[in-house]
This record gives sequence, C-alpha cells and structure tokens, in this order.
Amino acid sequence: MHDPGASGLKTLTIILGAGVSGLSTALALLKRGHTVTLLDRGAAGGESSWAGGGILSPLLPWEYAGAVSSLALRSMAGYADWVAEIEAISGRDAEFWRCGMLALDVHSPDQALAWCAAHGMVAKQGAPQTISLPSSGSNQNPVWLPEVAQVRNPRLVAALRAAVVQLGGTIHEQCPATGVLTQGGRVTAVQTAAEAFPADKVVLATGAWSGLGLAGLAATPHIRPIRGQMLLFKLDPGVLDTILYRNGLYLIPRRDGHVLVGSTLEDAGFDKTTDAATRRRLHLEAAELLPVLGDVQPVQHWAGLRPGSPGNIPVIDRHPDFENVFVNTGHYRYGVTLAPASAELLVDLMEGATPALDPMPYRWEVALERRWSATL
Repeated sequence: MHDPGASGLKTLTIILGAGVSGLSTALALLKRGHTVTLLDRGAAGGESSWAGGGILSPLLPWEYAGAVSSLALRSMAGYADWVAEIEAISGRDAEFWRCGMLALDVHSPDQALAWCAAHGMVAKQGAPQTISLPSSGSNQNPVWLPEVAQVRNPRLVAALRAAVVQLGGTIHEQCPATGVLTQGGRVTAVQTAAEAFPADKVVLATGAWSGLGLAGLAATPHIRPIRGQMLLFKLDPGVLDTILYRNGLYLIPRRDGHVLVGSTLEDAGFDKTTDAATRRRLHLEAAELLPVLGDVQPVQHWAGLRPGSPGNIPVIDRHPDFENVFVNTGHYRYGVTLAPASAELLVDLMEGATPALDPMPYRWEVALERRWSATL
C-alpha cells in the first residue's frame, strides 16, 4: 500500500461495478476516509440492482445456509438506520417500508417458527385479519413475518449513487474495464479503452459478470448469470399493503399502488429477453393470490441477470492472485438484502480489522469447493 503521508495523497480504491454491492462498498470506504472511484460497464445500478424487488429478507429465511442467514440478519438489523443515513446524505427517498411478509403453503411451519425464534426474527402462525386471502387455491400453513421490510430498488440505487458522489466518490459510467496493470504481486492500475486508472486497491463487484474474469485477473469461481423475469402492475394505493409469497412467487406492493410480481429462475446466459408465455404464467399465478390482478394488464415486463452462486453464498474476500485486489460478488437473489453487512465485512478485511462476522464461509478457497445443484 502506498503511504498516504509520504505522497500527500489518500489511498485510492478503484471499484469495478457500480451496482448495489459496489456502491455499498464505496460508501463504507468513503466513510472511513478512503478515496474511491467506481467504473461501470453500463449505468450505475442498471443491472440486477435495478431489476429486483427489494425484499429485505431471504424469501423463506429458514431454508438457507447459515452463511446466508448471518449476513442477512446482520443487514436486516441495521437496514433502517443504513437507509436513513443514505437518505440524509443524498436527499433522496429509497422508500424503505416495513410492510411485513405473509408466506403461504409453508412446509413444516413449526420448524420455520422455531428457526425464527432461535434467530430473533418475529414470526407468527396464521394470517393477520387485515389480509384477505382468496378462497380458491392453496393457502395452507401461513407464516406471518411482520418485521420484514422492503426498499424500492431503483430509488435505493439512486440514493446510494448520490450519497457516494456527495461524499467525494467518482463514478465513471459506460466505462468497462479491459484489464489490469501489475507489478510485484500487486495491481497498479485498471485499464479501460480510454485510459488507465491508477489504484492502490481494487474491488471487484461485477455481479453476474464476475464469472467471466478480466484480462490479468482470474474469474470468481462458480458465479454465473441467472435470469429473472418480473411484471409490474398499477393498482390503487392500499389494495395490497404487505408482501405475499407462495411457492416461489412473490407480490410486492409499493406505497403508490404499484405491485411487482416475480420471479423466474432461468439459466439463460447473458440473455435478458422476456417471453409471452412467462408473462401469462406469472400473471395467472399472481391473480390466484390477488384476484384483482386478473382484471388488469401489467404495465411493464422486464428481466434482470442475478449474480448466481451455489447456495446463494457470496464471495467476499481478497483475490488469491494479488494482495491488493478484493472481491464482493455472487449474492445471487439477495444483493440488496445483504449489501450493508457485505460491505462492512469486505472493508474490515481490506483494512485488516477483525470483522463482526466469521469471514470463512465467504472465502475464495471455500467458494472453489462449492458446486451448483441440479436444480436452480
């Protein structure tokens, strides 16, 4: 590392990727006095950070590995304060809303409730009286999670971007990295088509593209794009005021009456196209949960590419090839959910501090040993 005092310059970190993981890392670094520049191949937050639903919890948290739960629970505990600080710095509203989530057809609800009790997560069996469920279809074994919150992804990204800039960070959009310059086991600069950006440290937060690597940098192991298609409806405000989840389908209300419906899990490479059959299926399944949706057409249909990883476990670690390169990627379905704790963990590792969470499950060498299951 360069000595900031010797040169009169602050230590400069270059972050590749300005999605929620990159922006969150930038925010944490800036708050600790680092100088940060972000490079993004497209628009800041324009990929999965924008495309997702913003539920601030694993969909059925008791079904995930402890490595996911540890990051999720730490993020969830501090999310309201984290968003409030971002909003105060940026002057933008991320639409944080503790709207709760009702999960239907929960397998082994007693085990789910026991898990929640053991992990400090409020859960109740049964649906609140304020929620009217359709009589048709299967709505067995409801579990109510009243403290689950959400953010509106595009607005969180806009607030994060503005906060990073307000704190002195620099963001270069439409600026894909093409390679790195190295010397003595360190990366000294990140190369783009237009120029080389000198770097004291580098963070790779390239999302679904992490599995491709970069000239001079090995790819993050077992990361691949997983497509998710979403629908957006517009209803009157208040028609739905909590998240509904059943058998892989979720409905997410916004305060202004919009309702998001998602999402598919498709191993389709880097193809973000949508199809009419999926649109019809999502619409039909959503209308089974919320019948009023059967009488309206979606106002938007899009697809995003998640940074898929085996078990949804991200890689948050130093890169094995270079002492000053770090990785924060592979959050799969929960990049927004896990953003605060992931950034905290990575910056602690970068600064040599003792992290609040055990870093071992997120190590590069552990990720090398994980394997994808036969089903997504």
